[in-house]
Amino acid sequence: MRESLFTTDRLIFREWRDSDLSMIQKVYGDSEAMQWVGDGNTLSYEESKAWLKVTHKNYMSRGYGMFAVELKNILEVVGFCGIVHPNDQVDPEIKYAFSREYWGQGIATEAVVGLIDYATITFGIDKFIATIAPENIASERVLLKAGMLPRGICNDNEGIPTKCFYLNAQPSV
Repeated sequence: MRESLFTTDRLIFREWRDSDLSMIQKVYGDSEAMQWVGDGNTLSYEESKAWLKVTHKNYMSRGYGMFAVELKNILEVVGFCGIVHPNDQVDPEIKYAFSREYWGQGIATEAVVGLIDYATITFGIDKFIATIAPENIASERVLLKAGMLPRGICNDNEGIPTKCFYLNAQPSV
């Protein structure tokens, strides 16, 4: 198994490991963090386990998916950032979630910018979307700082109104 896929100034990105399940559960089981995701419900342990399996399948079929994000100075997973295709949607969608103790430190913005560069260079992806809850001002700032452009309100796969963003990317390297 590969270790580091890519890095940024402060972050290391790698594929999910089975040993990441407790951190997946910590982040996606946090009701405060998940209020902004989909229907607002947390993931159960079994749902987290299933998502880990789906992510491994995505690595095999697409070469990418969600990635674990570690801080270089502590070599500990602080959250997740990656590209998904919910319900096999065509457009690659950027998703991220971080443990609450790391919010407000610019980590999400750095992660999204690094992910876009990596995916553009490595996989030739040049169009990205992202969706957030309309009330999630912090994530809106992350996406705008990362260079994404607002596209208005659209409905997600469950028919929930979300703010939509897009980016036609060019690698910064």
